[in-house]
Amino acid sequence: MDSFSLQALFNFIWGNDAILVALGFISLLSFIASLFLIPYFVVRIPVDYFAEKQRQPAPWAQQHLAIRWLVLIVKNLFGIVFIVLGLAMLVLPGQGLLTIFIGILLLNFPGKYRFERRLIRYPGIHRAIDWLRKRAGREPLIF
Repeated sequence: MDSFSLQALFNFIWGNDAILVALGFISLLSFIASLFLIPYFVVRIPVDYFAEKQRQPAPWAQQHLAIRWLVLIVKNLFGIVFIVLGLAMLVLPGQGLLTIFIGILLLNFPGKYRFERRLIRYPGIHRAIDWLRKRAGREPLIF
């Protein structure tokens, strides 16, 4: 995308109140959702999820092939939507980096499990996750 079309896109967004209101609403909604969904999912991670070298099979791995594909497609579509919204929120009001991070975690790609294991080992992230799990009465994650 050249600078002229990027400038035209910015002018279009900033000149259209309906788009700004929609993006602001989506930003607020994603922020509120992150306040509830991140702790919800963090406390449901199995204690030994990151202890294995290979990722454990997904809960829907034993389902019918059509259901597995449907879940995979929907999950990846949500991941793409979150990444696109997060990129927009980098220049507009909102939780851009957090939204992009959630989108990446929803996507399926080679090396994702290694990426998650590397990310979760950062001391700040590890402490925050263990704090959330402790508040919910769960054991800390095992590495």
